Amino acid sequence: MAAKWLNERERDAWLSYLFASMLVPSALDQELQRAAKISFFDYSVLAHLSEKRDRTRTMSDLAACTSSSLSRLSHVVTKLEKRGWVERSASCEDGRVTEARLTDSGFELLERLAPQHVAQVRTLVFDALDAQDVRDLDRVSRKILANIDEDHWFFRRDED
Repeated sequence: MAAKWLNERERDAWLSYLFASMLVPSALDQELQRAAKISFFDYSVLAHLSEKRDRTRTMSDLAACTSSSLSRLSHVVTKLEKRGWVERSASCEDGRVTEARLTDSGFELLERLAPQHVAQVRTLVFDALDAQDVRDLDRVSRKILANIDEDHWFFRRDED
């Protein structure tokens, strides 16, 4: 089967998307490493836990939220447990299910890091966009995400 090559406009769009999608997380990672010696992925785990009222998620749910394998997540949660920011335990509802819970210390870390993190997201992404650009970014990003995984947790996040 012959390849259907990208035309010049598609190639430019692909490359600009690709580079932005690599450079933004990298810049966020560098700032979090400097500020707290944690990675952007570590921060994402803590942030997703903080979004729940009881700051607790099952490991499977947390893996889905962070687009991670259970193996990678387990390694990271172990690291965060050693720093006192996360606790792991069996679910009260189903002992076969493991839950991760954000500790008070982990929540305090997020409260300290979040203002700078949000400021950097704004600087890296949103300060360069007008209101229509933000709507377009959301619309296009949703299309791409749905094309990859129409059942992605992002589309169900309001159900929680």
